[in-house]
Order: sequence, then structure tokens, then C-alpha cells
Amino acid sequence: MHASPDPSLTPSDSVAEEPVKASLPEYVYARLREDIFEMRLLPGDQVTETEVAAYFKVSRTPVREALQRLQSDGLMQGYVRGGWEVVPMDFKRFEDLYELRTLIEVHAVTRLCAGEGKHVVDMAQIEALKADWCVPVEQRLTDGRAAAALDEAFHQTLVRATGNQEMANAFDRLTDRIRIVRRLDFVYGDCVGSTYDEHAAILAQIEARAGDEAVRLITDHIAGSHAEVNQITLHRLHSARASAATERLPYVTVRVMRSF
Repeated sequence: MHASPDPSLTPSDSVAEEPVKASLPEYVYARLREDIFEMRLLPGDQVTETEVAAYFKVSRTPVREALQRLQSDGLMQGYVRGGWEVVPMDFKRFEDLYELRTLIEVHAVTRLCAGEGKHVVDMAQIEALKADWCVPVEQRLTDGRAAAALDEAFHQTLVRATGNQEMANAFDRLTDRIRIVRRLDFVYGDCVGSTYDEHAAILAQIEARAGDEAVRLITDHIAGSHAEVNQITLHRLHSARASAATERLPYVTVRVMRSF
């Protein structure tokens, strides 16, 4: 993903850098996606292909491709004549996704502890996770965005290590859809330290093949993260809405002050 803009810059100060010519749709997609994740683009904000293209100094074709990809991600929705809107924040949808996440990860941890079945588990992948998570406090990451990426990799590895590639692919897609809220816990919350502790405990129980305890830990871990994310998301949305009158991206056509 494209590097985040300098947070000290307001949207009006920020200037779109020259796009990478080799992949214009990917460039625009990454920039728009980051603006959504950082809540510079808010639920209900409307843009047009023409204005986005002018801002990023590209034609409308790569912009349309980028927006269609964001629509597939569940982040944008098109309406008429090249107009697009950031989808409203749907907490019921995230509730459903977190429920699915719990089902998949509980199954994965159960399989890893059992070590049997039609798919051969790869405990080497689980062992490798210890190099990232079972470390002294002074070696832990402190940057929220980096920790969020490492956290995603941890949970994806748990699922991938079961040997069920279709389940791993489905979990990767699920991870992508909850990233917009999940990363808030790392960037704006205070969960990095507890995440290290909880991940290390989960790995220890998997290594000991203690299935019941491993399931309890992963269930509590996901539930705690979901509850915290809901609180942070509401706070961030209201903070962003309060500042929207003075800060807006140049390519935003209409900022809709809808109820979240």
C-alpha cells in the first residue's frame, strides 16, 4: 500500500504526488483506500471520476477501475454519471464479519491443537510466529500501523497453517473487509501491549495442544478487539465529522453529514 501522507498536513495542504505510470489503477486505488482508512474520506462523502482524475493527474479510466475495485471491497458505491459515494458505516455488517472471523479462527485453533484431519497442519508456521510475538517488551513494535499489519499476519497465519487453502483465502477476504475498523484499535487505541501478551498466550496453548484453553483465549481476544474497535470507531467518526467543515479533500464533491 502507498505510504501514508504526512499527518501534519491538512487535506488542502496535501498535493497528490506523481503517479507510478506502470499501474495507474493500483496507484489511485491505494491512495483512495488510504484516505478512507484514515477517515479523510468519510461515510457519505461523494466524489466524481472527473475530479478524482484531475487531482491525481490521470485519465478517468484508471480512476473508474480503482473505484470499481473499492466497490468490490465494500468501501465505495456508484450511482449515476460517474458519481461515487463512500459507503455509510454499517455496524451490523461488521458485527456479522466479526462473527464469521470468530468461527473461522476457532476452527483453525481447534485444528492446530488436534493436529489431525484431512488437511495437514503446518506447525512450522506457528513456530515462526514466536519470533515476532514472543519477544521482550523492548523489542515490541510501537508504531500502530506496523503493529496492525503484523497482527493481521498473525491471524492469517493461524488459518493458513491448517492447510485448508480455501478457508485461508476466505479469511484473507474477510480480513480485508474489516481492516478499515480493525486498524483503528492500533492507530488510535492502546492495544499493542495487550496484543503481544494475548498472541503469545495463544501460541503457547497451541504449542501445548491445549485446545479448550486456546479456543477460550482466541474467542476472548477477538471479542475484546471488536468491542474496543466499536468504541474507537464511533469516537473517530464523530471527531472527523466535527472537523469536516474546515478540512476537506480537494476532490470531495459533497460531504454528507449523515448520522453514523
